[in-house]
Amino acid sequence: MTQSQCEVCAVSLSEVEQAVGGWVGFQPRVLSFAPNALADVWNDILKVAGALGVAERGEEVVARLKDRVESIAARTRHLPQRPSVACIEWLDPLMAAGNWVPELVELAGGLNLFGEGGKHSPWLNWESVRERDPEIMVILPCGFDIERTRREMPSLTDRPGWKSLRAAKNGGVYLADGNRFFNRPGPRLVESLEILAALIHPAVFTSGHEGVGARKAASEFLRG
Repeated sequence: MTQSQCEVCAVSLSEVEQAVGGWVGFQPRVLSFAPNALADVWNDILKVAGALGVAERGEEVVARLKDRVESIAARTRHLPQRPSVACIEWLDPLMAAGNWVPELVELAGGLNLFGEGGKHSPWLNWESVRERDPEIMVILPCGFDIERTRREMPSLTDRPGWKSLRAAKNGGVYLADGNRFFNRPGPRLVESLEILAALIHPAVFTSGHEGVGARKAASEFLRG
């Protein structure tokens, strides 16, 4: 199995086919995935299950994942407030999170400010961030864990006007483990949704991943 969603993140499909064929001496069947939204992820799970001859088990897994998503969506659907959220997928140059992340934010009861569901992560203008002034910022660079993100935060916090943002002033900045959760199109996206719901509506949700999936940014990055 491989992916063709992003050739920056991994080798291309043709390179995988060539390399694996050279190792085993014949051309194996290679499943390549290019998901852009949650529905694509569910379909890819079904494809894997079908290829392994366990299609029914795949359907059961997807049904359970969808049930968990719907249980959160049902609780956020009628909440009186939807805080504005900016999810940052790269710090320098600045990029917003795209693909499935905007969808997760909306399901978690937030108002997603940057990036469009089902489309690749876009470049982000810092002045746009200052103008839209998000209430919550989730920093989840692609491939980074929380500690690596913490070390790279000056790329964001040294920008002009950082400490005047509502998220920074009100303690609404969170560092997330993008590598384990948000960046990877698999079953853990449901856990990512649970993490987001707990960040956006802490009075309503707990995720079970506090301090592991995401944690509040240290005071050094906030009020000055």
